[in-house]
Amino acid sequence: MNQPSVNLATLDDRPRVLSTLALAFSSDPLMRWMLPESDRFIDNIKGLFDVFAGHSIDGETCLVTPSFEGAAMWVAPGIDIDEEAVGEFFAKTFSPAFLPKVNEILEAMDSYHPHDDNCWYLPLIGVDPGHQNKGVGAALMKHMTEKLDREGGMAYLESSNQKNISLYLRHGFEIMGEIQIEDSPIVTPMVRQERN
Repeated sequence: MNQPSVNLATLDDRPRVLSTLALAFSSDPLMRWMLPESDRFIDNIKGLFDVFAGHSIDGETCLVTPSFEGAAMWVAPGIDIDEEAVGEFFAKTFSPAFLPKVNEILEAMDSYHPHDDNCWYLPLIGVDPGHQNKGVGAALMKHMTEKLDREGGMAYLESSNQKNISLYLRHGFEIMGEIQIEDSPIVTPMVRQERN
């Protein structure tokens, strides 16, 4: 089976990228813990993803397959997530009782995140459920890991779904630990060290 080709998303692609990722995360343990009601999930997930990682589209570091079967929002080294915008979005999305749990997870994730000058961050990668098990996720990962190996970069991600860990391991990522806040699902921070 041939892997699909991979392209950079353009600014005009933003709605399709966010739609693909919304579908991909519709059964994600962490996202559904955060947004368990279907209507709240549908109403908020694209906005959450856009505020958290949409700048990867602006920075031309978001990868997509030709028909948007999958997307990977990479954040280049030295580019920070707009914590103020994320905080404002979270404050209007989550209840005052639940928000501290969300913030605690984000703080734990950041504590694992290597902020090296050559570290790429992958906050979001997903495949439309109608196109899973066709090599789409592998194609997206391979495209970036080959770039990292050419350029001597490292990468970091957090797996919010235990089912995806094997994909990341196959592409050279290593488990750093586990994050679980109270009744949250387990989040697994992973790093791919620079290859010489």
